[in-house]
Amino acid sequence: MELIWHGHSTWRVTVGETELLIDPFFDNPKTDLEPSDVDEPDYVLLTHGHADHIAHAGAFDGATLVATPELVSYCEAEFGYDDAVGGMGMNLGGTVECGDAYVTMTRADHTNGIMTENDSSAGMPAGFVISDAHPTDADAESTAVYNAGDTSLMSEMRDVVGEYLEPDAAIVPIGDHFTMGPRQAAIAVDWLDVDHAFPQHYDTFPPIEQDPEEFADEVDATGSDATVHALAADEPFSLE
Repeated sequence: MELIWHGHSTWRVTVGETELLIDPFFDNPKTDLEPSDVDEPDYVLLTHGHADHIAHAGAFDGATLVATPELVSYCEAEFGYDDAVGGMGMNLGGTVECGDAYVTMTRADHTNGIMTENDSSAGMPAGFVISDAHPTDADAESTAVYNAGDTSLMSEMRDVVGEYLEPDAAIVPIGDHFTMGPRQAAIAVDWLDVDHAFPQHYDTFPPIEQDPEEFADEVDATGSDATVHALAADEPFSLE
């Protein structure tokens, strides 16, 4: 499995021959890429409907869109997704097969209004566990990464995601103000009992400026054995 962070909460995850792009938003200071510089993925996964997570979803309208049914419907109407491809609406707790990947939608504690002149709800905000095996078939040979989306610390990370979905790695927001900050994100990493942790959703706007080294120190302070990787944007990372 390969991970590429494109800044903010935008990730490209490769599982086998399948390319998944999460929350495309390239107007952030970590990347110099434009959406047109990025190859069309097979799937676009959206955690929720805020502008800094769906801003460039329309640039990849040949991909299959994976999100809550409400958000899929909004994006199909707003961005003109290819009718021949369409969207894959799913909901919390469900698992869908996306090429060589299995995607399980998890809860996130956040808001999810789409702030337009006709304010609407995009359903529940979400996170995703992406794996090369179905959760019921996962074993020591399989690999899974949990993207928590925009969220606060919640006991579901310990009681459901870590306990039953057993990710090897966690991508967690550390920016504070709108999501968890470094301390709460570190507790999440400890609860999830993962081997690798990746910070996201930081340094994009003044309210969420953070030093990822502080996050790494907080992870160490919990007693977690997870290795923190504060990735440079647009550089691939191989997750074994």
